Amino acid sequence: MVHLGTVALETPRLLLRRFTEDDALMMFANWAHDPEVTRFLTWQPHKSVQDSEAVLADWTARYSDPAFYQWAIVLKALGQPIGSIGAVRVHSETEQVEAGYCIGRQWWHHRLTSEALTAVLRFWILRVGVNRVEALHDVENPHSGAVMRRCGMTLEGILRQAGRRGDGVFSDLALYSILAEDYHTS
Repeated sequence: MVHLGTVALETPRLLLRRFTEDDALMMFANWAHDPEVTRFLTWQPHKSVQDSEAVLADWTARYSDPAFYQWAIVLKALGQPIGSIGAVRVHSETEQVEAGYCIGRQWWHHRLTSEALTAVLRFWILRVGVNRVEALHDVENPHSGAVMRRCGMTLEGILRQAGRRGDGVFSDLALYSILAEDYHTS
């Protein structure tokens, strides 16, 4: 595995790029403040733009680490971030990455998250040399599993009460993965 950091990626409708601290207002407005967006995630909705600023200050400081991957999902037609996608965890010793994503409710069901995840999987497997990418979703959020399946990931099983939502509720998680060998044969 050769870590390359968060490099810009492009798809027909999206630009995946590094966040800047100037993205805080759009992050807050487009997805981070919405309790429906964060309902099944591990973090609470942002209460103010300052919450988004704090997250982005942390992320932008970490871009110097080539093993840090966090992209803004920018809808080209809009020219502003509508979500985020990146590595929740990187396990260099086993050449694994855990993917995570979040997109504003206005852009749900347009296959934009699938488009972004497809680009990130291609990057990690073909350019970084990752052997395994996995992703988890709360079983009460089946749309996230649909994204994973559309991107060629396979359901491995359900992890009982392995997650805790931002509101403190324990949740069962569905574990999906794709291996480099699967990617190359699909």
